[in-house]
Amino acid sequence: MTARYGIILNIVNAYTYNPPMTLSSMNPGEIATIISIHTDEALHQRLLAMGFRAGKTIQLIRKAQFSGPLQVRIGTTDILLRKAEAEKIMVQT
Repeated sequence: MTARYGIILNIVNAYTYNPPMTLSSMNPGEIATIISIHTDEALHQRLLAMGFRAGKTIQLIRKAQFSGPLQVRIGTTDILLRKAEAEKIMVQT
């Protein structure tokens, strides 16, 4: 049974799995894919209008100090988001 577990563990390690995280927990320069957006309807519609959709690639450009806004890039568009808004967007690297 130990040998089987070791083989499974090696297979899992070969395909590194990055668990989902919030947009606000990314580091500047990282690129991720939007998985889901968990907000109220009004904010969700506003984010959709700006291009935030599941499956889109997003890059964190910079974070302001003291829990300030985050600058993100979707395609060629740069957008500033409040940290509270970024915490509601789930991404995967």
